[in-house]
Amino acid sequence: MQEALVVAFRIKPEHVDAFAREIVDNARASRDTEAGCRQFDVCRDPADPCLFFLYERYDDEAAVQAHLATAHYQRMNTRTAAWVDTKTVWRYRRIAP
Repeated sequence: MQEALVVAFRIKPEHVDAFAREIVDNARASRDTEAGCRQFDVCRDPADPCLFFLYERYDDEAAVQAHLATAHYQRMNTRTAAWVDTKTVWRYRRIAP
């Protein structure tokens, strides 16, 4: 059964453009290079440019753990850590379709 991650970031205003570049690069690398990554959407609130929303789907928990261990994720996470005001992660198990 597939795993779904929903992640919400609130980014410090002075870093939103840099964060957008980093998270888009991370999502692209995840989709392009991780066999277990099925979807990685990056969204931004049009009314609040500091609020980002991710929707990620993976084959299973092992694929999630593999994602978290990748060089591109580790690089993005390190580069952006000081830019993040809040980060909330929800984990779901996909049941349909």
